[in-house]
Amino acid sequence: MDFFNVVSVQEARDRVMENFKNYEFEVEKVPLLECSNRILAEDIYSNIDVPEFNRSTVDGFAIKSKDSYGASESIPSLFNIVGEVHMGKVSEYHIESGQAIYVPTGGMIPEGADGVVMIEYTEKLDESNLMVYKSISFNENMILKGDDIKIGELALEKGTRITPEVMGVLAALGMNQVKVYGKPKFYIISTGDEIIDLDEKLELGKIRDINSYALYSLIIRLGGDVVGKNIVKDDYELLRTEVEKAVEVSDIVLISGGSSVGTRDYTNKVIDSFKGKGVFVHGISIKPGKPTIIGEGEGKLIFGLPGHPVSSIIVFKAVVESFIKGKMNIRDFSPKTKAIIDFNFPSASGKETYQMVKLKEKDGKVYAIPSFGKSGMITLLSNSDGYIVIKSFEEGVYKGEERDVFLL
Repeated sequence: MDFFNVVSVQEARDRVMENFKNYEFEVEKVPLLECSNRILAEDIYSNIDVPEFNRSTVDGFAIKSKDSYGASESIPSLFNIVGEVHMGKVSEYHIESGQAIYVPTGGMIPEGADGVVMIEYTEKLDESNLMVYKSISFNENMILKGDDIKIGELALEKGTRITPEVMGVLAALGMNQVKVYGKPKFYIISTGDEIIDLDEKLELGKIRDINSYALYSLIIRLGGDVVGKNIVKDDYELLRTEVEKAVEVSDIVLISGGSSVGTRDYTNKVIDSFKGKGVFVHGISIKPGKPTIIGEGEGKLIFGLPGHPVSSIIVFKAVVESFIKGKMNIRDFSPKTKAIIDFNFPSASGKETYQMVKLKEKDGKVYAIPSFGKSGMITLLSNSDGYIVIKSFEEGVYKGEERDVFLL
């Protein structure tokens, strides 16, 4: 394949999906307490009403709401107290006009009642008589049966990330086990004679491995597992041996570095050496991250990511993350915010540009300010709050326009 026969970001995504259209991540059933941050692999329909009975949202007295009309501090309405509802117990009362029953927050509303007056607006004359100082409307201070979720309703969609809030819904539906997608398994390989790990002595000319740790964090946040991580010198046989190990245990192999033109860059040749389709993308019209390789070997997806940290992270988010989301039906969960552009910035002609920005608030408005630096500078990320995407057909961005800022 001709090097730098570049394709657009969207075409790169499409080629990945087309070449792996039959690839499916496994589905497993896990206990509810173990499914945090996992992705639902099925639609969840409710087999119950939530709540299953009319509930009070306050401590107060259940009454017929029309009996309170006109009640005020100067002219209260008088009610006959006929009982009390206990938490976790079925109410056996049936309220008639002029009657009141005490109900705690979350308690079952007695039959016949259609509203609850807060205890703060009541006063007991004795154990049997109650004065109400405020009128209430129909169904006030109540949650009705099925108000939250109705029986047969689609409660959660396939592809939903299981957050604490989603876990609460699953618990409300009584689901102690949930079908989720298996965690995508990644193997990270950093290449280069100059790359050393954190426990090695840093000598002049050497560089600490940044990419694998940054990619590791992105993978965990995405919901994946890192099943292997290693540094390989610039040697074809060493790299091929490591990739051979990687494709046996992982779904996706990430090779950081070794994607640009050079006599010591072997990523392209290594991918093509395995059984499969080989390299099908070698160059993406993205800034930063143009020298990106994507291929297939032994049925596994292999990425040759740029060696510069910012480029590597941007390509991961733009293409790798997109593939995972597509295969698991994940709805876009990337946190983002609107901001007003505080600068004029031209885009790179024909490239989709990912421009780092820092956010600031002024006079109640959020502004985006550019963060400049080379793609090899990891501080370009640490000093930024997010990035804006300038499409390849755009000439740039202009001061004063509003844009989506994708938060880091």
